[in-house]
Amino acid sequence: MIRRTTALFALALAILSWAGDARAQDTASPPSAGGIQISWEVRNRFRLFREERDFQLQVEAMSSGRSVLAAEDALEIQSDGRGWARNTVGRLCIDPSGHVSNPCTRDGVKEDYLAPVDHAVTVSLTGAVPVGSVCAWSFNDNEGPPIQTTLDCSEPINFRVRNGRTTIASVDVSSGGSDTPLHDSTQIAVRDILIAGLGDSIASGEGNPDRPVALADDGFCFRSYLEGSTGQYYRPSRKGYKGARACESAAGSNELFAWQKFGAQWFNAACHRSLYSYQTRAALALAIQYTHIAVTYLPLACSGATIDEGLLGSLPARECLVTKTAMNCAGTVGSQVGELKEALAAAQRRQPERQLDLLFLSIGANDINFSGLVADVIVDSTTERTLFKRSGMIGSVEDSRSTLTRTLPQNFQRLRTALKPLVGGDLSRVVFVSYANPTLFNGAPCPGGLAGFDIHPAFNAAPERLAKTSQFVESEFLPQLKNIVLCTGGTICNGPRDAMTFVDQHQVAFQNHGFCARAATDPAFDQQCFSAEGKSFNTDIVAAASNPLTCGQGASKFRAYLPRARWIRDADDSYFTAMTYPLAAKTASQPTDIHDATWGVLSAVYGGAIHPTAEGHAAMADAAWPAAAAILGLPPVEADVTREPIDPIQQLKR
Repeated sequence: MIRRTTALFALALAILSWAGDARAQDTASPPSAGGIQISWEVRNRFRLFREERDFQLQVEAMSSGRSVLAAEDALEIQSDGRGWARNTVGRLCIDPSGHVSNPCTRDGVKEDYLAPVDHAVTVSLTGAVPVGSVCAWSFNDNEGPPIQTTLDCSEPINFRVRNGRTTIASVDVSSGGSDTPLHDSTQIAVRDILIAGLGDSIASGEGNPDRPVALADDGFCFRSYLEGSTGQYYRPSRKGYKGARACESAAGSNELFAWQKFGAQWFNAACHRSLYSYQTRAALALAIQYTHIAVTYLPLACSGATIDEGLLGSLPARECLVTKTAMNCAGTVGSQVGELKEALAAAQRRQPERQLDLLFLSIGANDINFSGLVADVIVDSTTERTLFKRSGMIGSVEDSRSTLTRTLPQNFQRLRTALKPLVGGDLSRVVFVSYANPTLFNGAPCPGGLAGFDIHPAFNAAPERLAKTSQFVESEFLPQLKNIVLCTGGTICNGPRDAMTFVDQHQVAFQNHGFCARAATDPAFDQQCFSAEGKSFNTDIVAAASNPLTCGQGASKFRAYLPRARWIRDADDSYFTAMTYPLAAKTASQPTDIHDATWGVLSAVYGGAIHPTAEGHAAMADAAWPAAAAILGLPPVEADVTREPIDPIQQLKR
């Protein structure tokens, strides 16, 4: 009998040229006549994760038929609202600057990330296996004698198989109670799927830092555009910051660095890429659902991207990369399409047959200046409205409508031309996941008001402007975007292969989960400290310096990742979750004093106001991954996009 250690070493060489279809479906063989069956699965098959424990956490969360949304809710409760990604983010095959780690050491083995040579698999025997039986295993690669070993049948075998090829596994089972050995055989062929994610802030996961900012219970002073002490207000500070908190204290560049060290963390700060992004979660769901595949995922989406700036051209970085000793402000981020081309070329130099299998995409909102529409809705103070209009930060429905009609279809044609060669000329392999209307609750526009927007004295969701914007999004922007993507409604395309795969099933669910949604199951902190009347913060600057919240609780008790009725982050959420200072976006008027009035506005919105929460992204992923599976030729698996507010306790019982 071959010793196990020797056998497993030899099994790493067990490969066979695969003459079959490399796109074979992920299906299990039927049990043998004796009721036994060889089962196998790829280990740690979401290749972005360096350590199997991070993948297994997600597998367990999606067990028992849970949807991505149900899994996210369970993980949020399990982490006490601190979020599962806070640990995983330090264990990825992509570094904080967005570069692929090549080789990437995954579970102790150096792998080529973009062009893997082999994959770790586990083989076991299932079915009516007699107790105490012994298994004689054989693994045949047709390039030498079969590798054979004998083990107790209850013991699984871990080894590596060559990417894109087939290993024939067979087993003979003998036991003391039977004279006739049982036999089974199967083919082990791992299909590695390359998926890229492109797009804007919705695609990148904006609003959901992998490690949310840690809040202090004391206050931090901001100036407003008004003069004197009446132009000062306090909001929660960052935990760990020991510098000047009062507006009267000078705060130069050194103080700014000290402040930034305690900010939120993203797996890519320049683009606010997050593991909570629907694109990441959809790619991860594919790896969880289909045990015979491996998923190589390349996230390239960037917050703030448009078709011209971001997808086809470079884009100003969202934030600096902050380390313990320095701030690295890259200034710009390269074209996503250009970076994808470079990655594919690098992979094909090592593996000529390597192709992009699938592409997730969301784009168009920034092209029509949706952020300008948001600013038009929530900036209510006359002074700020005047200043922001002069700087172009406030938009109008009329201007967005004109861009939607005249400019976006043309830009989309240029994007199709750029993407087509990357997907073999077939744009149906581009899964375009549409936006959800963020303003709806019970199917109607949110009523507006200060609730969720009292983080800044100039904010107030003006009801009239909110209703006008909501109507434009629902009846014009979303339908026209669908026509553009699908080449319908008068959109001129070059042929049927120009139509992308369009996903919008999640929009119905979001109708009950807009930014104003509240429920009795919301976190206790939200119910007690985020005032429905917009009176969440102390207006007395003396009292607010010690504790800015009127509820009497410390801001440190806020949890960014707990189940909520709202799947859209409001401005209060944005500050409490990310508190972003977009330092990399250099402008002539960028302040250097962290108490400046401009920072007060930016910190309340640049971290993801009016963007989906982790739950919202999970619901989008539930809509996206089945569409992706169909394109990839994988068998359907029933998914559940939950449409009502989640009861966390019931989710844990599932």
